[in-house]
Amino acid sequence: MGSYRSRLDIIADILRVASGNVKKTQIMYQANLSYKVLQRYLAEIVEASLISFENRKKCYMLTAKGREFLDAYQEYSEINRHIEKRLNDVRTSKRVLERLCSNK
Repeated sequence: MGSYRSRLDIIADILRVASGNVKKTQIMYQANLSYKVLQRYLAEIVEASLISFENRKKCYMLTAKGREFLDAYQEYSEINRHIEKRLNDVRTSKRVLERLCSNK
């Protein structure tokens, strides 16, 4: 089963790419997004001041607020991974208990 990226995952991917002062097509390819999805997210991210567009260089740049988001996202991601692992362990334990209680 394939996994999908959440809204926060996509934003973090875009910000990681934009930390290198890049053009829109570079963001699209490196963050693995369609043009339509990129357009929607870029508008939201620029409005939130996570990245800015440098008219003179025609590129997107990560802002201080964007760097703060990436730092907070990294912490969130590590905690989330730990919780997901624990949740999977609990589900496995529950299945074992349910099997032990069944007549089969």
